[in-house]
Amino acid sequence: QVQLVESGGGLVQPGGSLRLSCAASGRMSSRYAMAWYRQAPGKQRAFIASITSGGITDYAASVKGRFTISRDNAKNTVSLQMNSLKPDDTAVYYCNVNGGPGAIYWGKGTLVTVSS
Repeated sequence: QVQLVESGGGLVQPGGSLRLSCAASGRMSSRYAMAWYRQAPGKQRAFIASITSGGITDYAASVKGRFTISRDNAKNTVSLQMNSLKPDDTAVYYCNVNGGPGAIYWGKGTLVTVSS
């Protein structure tokens, strides 16, 4: 089992920045890929960004160029630096770990609200 705890959410103005963090514990391995998803009000959970054990990243088109995902394997953490935030970025952001079949883990989420 892997436990994930997100932090860093809050209220930010359009154009502002916010940094989210996720701490993994339990049976975590640095070999597992990590990712961020988000669920906006009235919408399904959507992929935002991912990073492999070797540091290869992938981003959704909606956030590419604005968000940056990173990880610290020594600390078992993954972060999401969010810049140039828009109201459409308002969502609950979830940390995800992919440990293979039967080993997909989610955090409880942290709320990001982008509003004036």
